[in-house]
Amino acid sequence: MEEAAAQAHMSLSEFMRRRSVSAAEAEVLNRSNITIPAKDWEAFEAWIGRPAEAVPALAELARRTPSWKR
Repeated sequence: MEEAAAQAHMSLSEFMRRRSVSAAEAEVLNRSNITIPAKDWEAFEAWIGRPAEAVPALAELARRTPSWKR
C-alpha cells in the first residue's frame, strides 16, 4: 500500500481514504435499484424521451485542455 500511495503522490492515509470512498461508491452503484412510483412513470417516460439539450457550460469544458496536458 505504501508504494502505491507513493506512486500516486499521496500520503498513505489519503490514498486509503480515496480507495475506500471509491470502493464504497462502486458497491452502492452496483447494488442500487431505482424505483419510480407509478404516479410518476408517465412524467419519467416523457423526460427520458426528450431530445438532448445542449449545455453551453459543458461544451466550454470539453474545449478546454485538461490540466494534465498543460
